[in-house]
Amino acid sequence: MAYEDLKAMAGTKAPKFGHFIVEFATPGIGHIMKSAGCDFVLFDLEHSGFHFETVKSAMRYFEAAQLPAIVRVPSREYHHIARAMDMGAEGLMLPMVGSAAEAREIVRSMKYHPAGGRGVALQVAHDRYRPGAVTEKLAAANRRSTLFCQIETADGVKNADEIAATEGVDALWVGHFDLSVSLGIPGQFDHPDFRNAIDRTIAACEKHKKALGRLVPTVAQGIELNAAGFDFICYSGDVWVLHDALADAMTRLREGAKAGRG
Repeated sequence: MAYEDLKAMAGTKAPKFGHFIVEFATPGIGHIMKSAGCDFVLFDLEHSGFHFETVKSAMRYFEAAQLPAIVRVPSREYHHIARAMDMGAEGLMLPMVGSAAEAREIVRSMKYHPAGGRGVALQVAHDRYRPGAVTEKLAAANRRSTLFCQIETADGVKNADEIAATEGVDALWVGHFDLSVSLGIPGQFDHPDFRNAIDRTIAACEKHKKALGRLVPTVAQGIELNAAGFDFICYSGDVWVLHDALADAMTRLREGAKAGRG
């Protein structure tokens, strides 16, 4: 299914499939992912070590490939949110959102007047350096910007309904590892408490007609979670896909060479 932009993606429960970039912010990465069939990219600043100069370059690679990008910033601090938006992030993901009040503050930081209080910088990266009327620019940026709030704490689960109901929040995104840790059951994704937390998050998105996403390590889990109500399915990440494919090839090469010598 083809989408015009990330906002359009978040407006439907049809499945969207993407990939997580934590290491390889190379010039060809957008075209490689587009050719592979990705609908979107999740570009990480929380754990990758990427800085905003890298974001500024990477957004151009994704724009060139016409691949919508979600940027996960390191924190809910204004300077992280606004700077990512200025660099051209179409979508923004925030870690560990625990309440509707936090969600509203994020919206205030990422949206221009009258929806928020983001500082104005025009004819720079986010509007592709093009001139235009100020009011039209602000309105267009507010329409385009798409917010993903991560539910990865016990408070986030408890308040998932209110977070999903918050104006300006387009989607929730489960951070499964951190959520399991917050619930006191690290890595126990089959634990009843974890399953209940997922059910509550799914219900919140269904009630308020919001999109729901998650990172998945396998194709089988992606298919299973899509059937359960997740529509943004982010399959693995650049480091792990390369590592696993290379490790498999090295193993088979060694086995084949050993068999050939026998």
